[in-house]
Amino acid sequence: MKKGFQILSIGLILVLLSTALIGCSDDSSSEKGEKIEWKLGHLGNEEHIWNKTALKFAEVLEEKTDGQIKVKVFPNEQLGNEVDNINMIQSGTADMVVAGESMQNWASKSALMAVPYAFNDTESMRNIIDGDLGKEINEQIEEKVGLKPVYYHVRAPRNLTSNKEIKSPEDLDGFKMRVPNVPLFVDAWEAAGANPQVMAFSEVFTALQQNVIDGQENPYDLIHSANFNEVQEYVNETEHVNGWVYVLVGKKQFESLTPELQDAVMEAGQEAQEFADNLFEEEISKYKKELQEKGMKINSNVDKEAFKEAMKPAIEKSLNEEQLDLYNRILEEQK
Repeated sequence: MKKGFQILSIGLILVLLSTALIGCSDDSSSEKGEKIEWKLGHLGNEEHIWNKTALKFAEVLEEKTDGQIKVKVFPNEQLGNEVDNINMIQSGTADMVVAGESMQNWASKSALMAVPYAFNDTESMRNIIDGDLGKEINEQIEEKVGLKPVYYHVRAPRNLTSNKEIKSPEDLDGFKMRVPNVPLFVDAWEAAGANPQVMAFSEVFTALQQNVIDGQENPYDLIHSANFNEVQEYVNETEHVNGWVYVLVGKKQFESLTPELQDAVMEAGQEAQEFADNLFEEEISKYKKELQEKGMKINSNVDKEAFKEAMKPAIEKSLNEEQLDLYNRILEEQK
């Protein structure tokens, strides 16, 4: 009886070990072969550089993972605005987003992604993004927002449009201009001498047409798409904001992948980065040229240093201690 019990026990142990091994094998196989579909939302339209690059990223990633990871892209705020998308990623109902300074709601340092005259020019900004200070912003976004940057888009500098040349802050006396609902922008333009008014972007064309306002500020791509050439004579190259946006994936979603798949995501991001940079140079030059062909005059004779100095006190006042520290280190890095 005792001997029979021992044989039964050994047999049971072998069965259990066999089952465990089969289970492990199945888990590994499932992990490697599981199909994953990520949802990526952004505010650009189908022809926007963000959308074209997101589709390129999706194509490259699917190829690198032999179809295991598919990214479905939702342009035109189909999944909601940036903050909506971030909340969806955190709750697990979306996976990727194109987002910028709106992340300061969670990560204070991301405000520096759109502070007036924080960067000398686009090239200086790229150096910061790719260096230690950019890494600081990345790390805080990962820690506080739960999103991992995969690649980024440089935004075209914001410029001031008007029906007269604006060369220095002295030319802003009595100048009524539209600004987005960003308190920092309102304070900065007031400090420079203008009369800024918060207004929805959709209302700007009519307001300019009816002389409710005298001007507005935006990058070349938006000046072009909004047909502001029909109601504004000049683009004054103030280049007061050089900014960027990240394309991010939920940290939980990323960390659930195998190391091989994680590498594939970041490699696809590098290829998308190169694609985006080349497209950016082509498109912004094209928009500027087309605006000139439609009759807009480009005023490059702008005293940007004077604008920077005029706005600086308002900028420093509006930033919190952590943001101000990073702002000063960014300025120091560019000297």
